[in-house]
Amino acid sequence: MSETIIVSVISLVGTLGGAFGGIVVANKLTTYRIEQLEKKVEKHNNIVERTFELEGKMREAEHDIMEMKGKK
Repeated sequence: MSETIIVSVISLVGTLGGAFGGIVVANKLTTYRIEQLEKKVEKHNNIVERTFELEGKMREAEHDIMEMKGKK
């Protein structure tokens, strides 16, 4: 085999290895960022649910107060 072919094969292997490594690293980063976003969305959803519950309890309390004022 000539030196040119050997250098070409080594270059091809290096290029393929580098491209594959880059894809793997980018995929890991994307997966990590998606997981972090999912955690933030879950926190947000919990706050929205709690707020909805509190608003319902507040309406009940206001209704009870209005009833108490009307009975006096």
